[in-house]
Amino acid sequence: MTPGRQDDMMQAAIIGAGLIGHSWAVVVARAGHRAVLHDADAGALSTAPGRIARALADLDGNGLLDEPADAVAARIAITPDLEEAIAGAAVVHECVPEDLSVKRQMFARLDAAAAPGTILASATSTIPASAFTEGLAGRERCIIVHPSTPPHILPLVEICPAPWTSAATTDRTVDFVSRLGQVPSLVRREVDGFILNRLQAAVVCEAFRLWEDGYASAADIEATVRETLGMRWALMGPFETISLNAPNGLVDYLSRFGDLFYRINSTQQARPFDMQAVRRLEEERLASGLDADVEARRALRDRRLLALAAHKRHGSP
Repeated sequence: MTPGRQDDMMQAAIIGAGLIGHSWAVVVARAGHRAVLHDADAGALSTAPGRIARALADLDGNGLLDEPADAVAARIAITPDLEEAIAGAAVVHECVPEDLSVKRQMFARLDAAAAPGTILASATSTIPASAFTEGLAGRERCIIVHPSTPPHILPLVEICPAPWTSAATTDRTVDFVSRLGQVPSLVRREVDGFILNRLQAAVVCEAFRLWEDGYASAADIEATVRETLGMRWALMGPFETISLNAPNGLVDYLSRFGDLFYRINSTQQARPFDMQAVRRLEEERLASGLDADVEARRALRDRRLLALAAHKRHGSP
């Protein structure tokens, strides 16, 4: 997260000032670059400065800024004018709602207005770029850049080209994300949900099945992930996790437990979510003492993630 040198400064436009957009503006500015934040919603723009200030204060309080917060904030501009936002931008990052028709309209506008060399990126977490860029004249410069939420705390960014995205665009995007101090994860070809959401979906669906079929309470399933799997996965991924749980690594582990994993996997049949069961699950969670205030829970999550990020940056190896 070292700020870039003045002669290396880039400009990025962020279209959409919501949960992802304002946080991504912090990511860009924290790395020493200029961020121009745009939203057609005047209300979203009016609340953005406060959200940015809180994010920077949280980072600063956890030792995750390399310069004063006001110096970072000074590199973030806010404008209601789309053309003004994208003028001079090396990358335009669309962070509008997860709606295919909205993204198609926005990318048509961006492709018509942005300079030819500008990368057009989407923060979508579920929609492949091919679904909203196929008919564009500049479709070879369009790509998915999907940050984790919130990106100013979680560094992983999924990068997924469309079939027609040029190799140069992909390479430039990986370099851009790296220069921001984030961790690029290249999805080599389009797949529903990319990588992050596919892994998350596998765990969430199995957790729901185990609860719905009466194997464990919601609290005990949450504790299983929070107190063991989550602690391991904060430090390493699934392959390294299992390789350390056998004397001789990955091959040893799967020679021992591969048949068990196959049997488990063969029973994990996909089924739609029963919304009545989902409502019962939510009632069980709330009855266990969880705060029903989503904003308060989100703020608590972010404080804990900040402490973890600070530990990973400053803690002993």
